[in-house]
Amino acid sequence: MDRNFAKALALVLKSEGGWSDNPKDPGGATMKGVTLANFRRYVKADATKDDLRHITDAQVATVYRRFYWDAVSGAELPDGVDYATFDFAVNSGPGRAAKYLQAVVGVQQDGRIGPATVKAAGAKPAAVVIDALCDARLAFLKRLDTWPTFGKGWSDRVKSVRGQAIQIAAAPPPIVIPLPVPKAAPDTVVVVTQKGNEPPVVTPIPQPSVQPTVPKSKTGWALLAAIIAAIAAAFARLHFGG
Repeated sequence: MDRNFAKALALVLKSEGGWSDNPKDPGGATMKGVTLANFRRYVKADATKDDLRHITDAQVATVYRRFYWDAVSGAELPDGVDYATFDFAVNSGPGRAAKYLQAVVGVQQDGRIGPATVKAAGAKPAAVVIDALCDARLAFLKRLDTWPTFGKGWSDRVKSVRGQAIQIAAAPPPIVIPLPVPKAAPDTVVVVTQKGNEPPVVTPIPQPSVQPTVPKSKTGWALLAAIIAAIAAAFARLHFGG
């Protein structure tokens, strides 16, 4: 769920660490997991390695949301599954993470997580999906030529992701306590709005006072009815001795 983005990003950044420019890493120079290519794509087109080293937290969040979280429909996936897929995407690419998730939940592996994938992911227990996805991810990593160099770190990372994702999936949903709405003055409408998980905002909006009016046509009919009633009464007295 999208409410998990900040939590998922914080966990990812613990694994990604700081500056890295290992020649054996196919991702090249990275800072907090952001590659120079992605930094240029989403933040600064002509960025240098030094620019990347000084990336801000807001810029980091922008890259991760646009290139990874949105790419795997993190806001739509079940709790826990969202983080496991997100971390997989950061580590091995959004397309691969999407295809592996699709294989786990039994839908077409087209690398694009849409309604069918989201529905299938929600139809299975989250812990089952997380376990299967982490198993498949680890198997993929072990087949890479770079496993001898990065294998231990990758193994520890997948183990941590598995545990954290299952904890997220098992956490009870947040309790929403409705706030008391203050009494409004007469002719006032109270509007309650809420953005995301922010506290509700109560806004009283005065309404113009409207006095009920009787259409002229109705007033005329009432007068005519009274006259007719008076004539009828007089007529009755004349004929019946009232």
